[in-house]
This record gives sequence, C-alpha cells and structure tokens, in this order.
Amino acid sequence: MQVLSRSEWLPLAEAHRKRAQVHTRPHLARRADGEKHPVADFLFEYYNLSPGQLERWHPGLGVGLADAPEYAARGAYVEVDGVASVDEARLGKRLPGLKWTHDLLSRTASRPARTGCFGLHEWAMVYRDADDRRHPAPLRLGAAGTDEVVESHKLTCTHVDAFRFFTDEARPLNIEELGREHQLEWEQPGCLHATMDLYRIAFRLLPFAEATIVLDTFELALAVREVDMMASPYDLSDLGYEPIAIETPEGKAEYVRRQRGFTEAAAPLRARLLELVEGLLTTVDA
Repeated sequence: MQVLSRSEWLPLAEAHRKRAQVHTRPHLARRADGEKHPVADFLFEYYNLSPGQLERWHPGLGVGLADAPEYAARGAYVEVDGVASVDEARLGKRLPGLKWTHDLLSRTASRPARTGCFGLHEWAMVYRDADDRRHPAPLRLGAAGTDEVVESHKLTCTHVDAFRFFTDEARPLNIEELGREHQLEWEQPGCLHATMDLYRIAFRLLPFAEATIVLDTFELALAVREVDMMASPYDLSDLGYEPIAIETPEGKAEYVRRQRGFTEAAAPLRARLLELVEGLLTTVDA
C-alpha cells in the first residue's frame, strides 16, 4: 500500500474541495434563497450525490492516509497503525453492480456513436402535455409549435432514463419503447445523457476510486447539460443560454457538432472508468 503523509494528502484534499466549490457554492446559495436554475442545479437534483460528498476527496483503494482521523472515523475506512485506508472488505458487496457497470461501459464503448437524435428527448417530455412541463421556463415555440416539431421528426432516443420521462403520447413515436431491461442493448456513446451518466458511474465507485474522476465527469456532464437545455424547447435566453434551434438545418448541424465533441471528450473518461472497474473486479476475485 502506498502511504501518504498528512502533508502530502491534505493539499490534495483541499485542492479537490476548492475545485468542487466552484460548483457547489452557487448551488447552495441558490438553495438557501429558494431559487432554481434549470441547467446548473440538474446534476445536484437528478443525481444523488450531495454537494458535501462532491467536495470530499478520496484517495482510492490501495492508498493509505497517515494521521487522518477524519477519514478513520468514516464507516468505509479502517485504521491500522495510524494509517487510514478504504475498507477492502466492503468491496465484495459491490460485485453485482461492478459486473453490470463493466458490461455497460464496455458495450457502450464498442458501439458507433449515433448522432441523429437532435436532442428531441426534451421535446418529447412535453409533447401534447405542455402544462405539465418539468421546468417553469416558457416554451420557445409555444405548445403547438413544440408538438409540431416532435411530429415532423422521427424520435430515435436510445437512453432509458430519458425515455421514461416521455409523455404517454410521445412514447409510441420512438424507435423503441425502452425499459431498464433494454439499457445494455441500446446505450451508445453519442447520447448526451449517456455521457452525463458517466458522472453517476464515477461517484458510485467511491470511496474505492480516487475522487478526481468524479469531478472530471461532473464538469463534462455540466457542459453537456448546458447544450442539452440549449437544444430543448425551453426559452432560457434570460439565463444567457442562446437556443440551438434543432428544428432548423443550421441548428441540427450545430447540435451534431457539439454531440460529436462530447463523444470525443467522453471516450477517455469512459476508458478510465472501465479500467477502474476492472481493477476493482480483479481485487474482489483475488
């Protein structure tokens, strides 16, 4: 085991905390004031990692922290001879989830990216039910105009957790009515939501993974979320987000350009996560 002295690990933990606070502090300030931000708050509200957990650095499996009572006191850690480290014995309980995650990551990485969805999942979530929309922002084209965009396109969503928010009338319009049992079959690297979900995969590996991967995936997910909402039917111009008008040829081209960029940015993160999962699986089997 590699052992870090307090003078070595404390700056790492502090740098991680400060990097995370760029995102957590504005969110917490809005929450204290009762304000909502449809773009920036999504990663805190949809994914179940708290701001405090995002700020907390973990060294990962195989690294010990000397003189670290704040870590030794945590349930996932053990302390031996003054060195705190992640409790490897807890890893066995993660085996089913690790195997499924390995399957998801490897299958997704093996597939070509699809870039023809144009972000219509957000449009399908308000199709013929605009009064029950998920965000209070106005619809850029109004309810009728939004419905017309959906009806004039083929819905090709491949993401289970985006599809489950489709309205009842939008579901039959998709290439497939997706359930959880379809996720391993349909997940593909061009999907913006599949890229955002790398953040969930990363933080679910805590505390067995070094926590930098969590912030790396968080920051990519935040950039993706911005484009996701810029291409949505909502008018967010008051918040400084210019629309990507996917109902036009120019908007479609811009969306695909951004989509390809995110696919390229996600590939090394997906590979890092796959490597981490494989390492943890090897540890369990050893």
